[in-house]
Amino acid sequence: MNVVITGATGLVGSALVSFLTSGGHRVTRMVRTAAQAPPPGVTDSVWSPNSGRLDRSVLDGTEAVVHLAGENIAAGRWTSAQKARIRDSRVKGTRVLCEAIAGVSNPPRVLVSASAIGWYGNRGDEVLTEASAVGTGFLADVCRDWEAEVEPAEKRGVRVVRLRIGVVLSPRGGALAKMLTPFKLGVGGVIGSGRQYMSWISLDDLVGAIHHALVTESLRGPVNAVSPHAVTHREFTKMLGRVLSRPTVFPMPAGVARVLFGEMAEEIILSSARVLPGQLQASGFRFLQPELEGALRHLLGR
Repeated sequence: MNVVITGATGLVGSALVSFLTSGGHRVTRMVRTAAQAPPPGVTDSVWSPNSGRLDRSVLDGTEAVVHLAGENIAAGRWTSAQKARIRDSRVKGTRVLCEAIAGVSNPPRVLVSASAIGWYGNRGDEVLTEASAVGTGFLADVCRDWEAEVEPAEKRGVRVVRLRIGVVLSPRGGALAKMLTPFKLGVGGVIGSGRQYMSWISLDDLVGAIHHALVTESLRGPVNAVSPHAVTHREFTKMLGRVLSRPTVFPMPAGVARVLFGEMAEEIILSSARVLPGQLQASGFRFLQPELEGALRHLLGR
């Protein structure tokens, strides 16, 4: 299979490229700057989503596209400029890509376009499925507009999967990697009430879910990419401490988190989303690490 991938050098994208090329698939990475020597089985195509520049020939005749590009939402405090970058990198980038897909003579059969469980907003302990309504807040608004931009590809007849991704667990990046140092030092602890739900997925299972979406003809529309077992922040904290054999006795009150991280704390750290992977499970996907303890022990070699 020929697969075009945006965001291919990030945490998820690089793992996906390795998975696909090791399986004999051919990958074209759409990147801002081409590497001098791409890995075997990989070619690079330079694009600029801000200016709308891309080589449409890489999309014409390819079998599948995976769209993962987007500004890191946890790179720093959410200034007005940073929020604009977060939104534009997703909304504008998806628009440019999907209009290009719609404009080629032989479009791909499938587009897997990343979204996020931020779609649901802060919903307490409400059980959320793909049929749940969009929530409120900055991230929910971004996800709503982000997902809407796949329409040109859908109208062109492309099967589109909008993958709503939860917290991705990997020691190589993301939330878990940031937690490891304080937890290993024994200064980790619950943030806020600890009752907020965290819907997570291991990096291996996310890569598997993307591949499953590429090859499963029955999948289309929104698909939650999360473990079937969401946990509260308190449960996650205690489990990470247990796996690392470290205490977790240094809590951070919600007010302190708001002072340190501003609006980002409210929408990411203190927000609660109890999400189920209904569409993935109904389509036959099998998780390698469905339970948190097993996932953490596998990821951390414990």
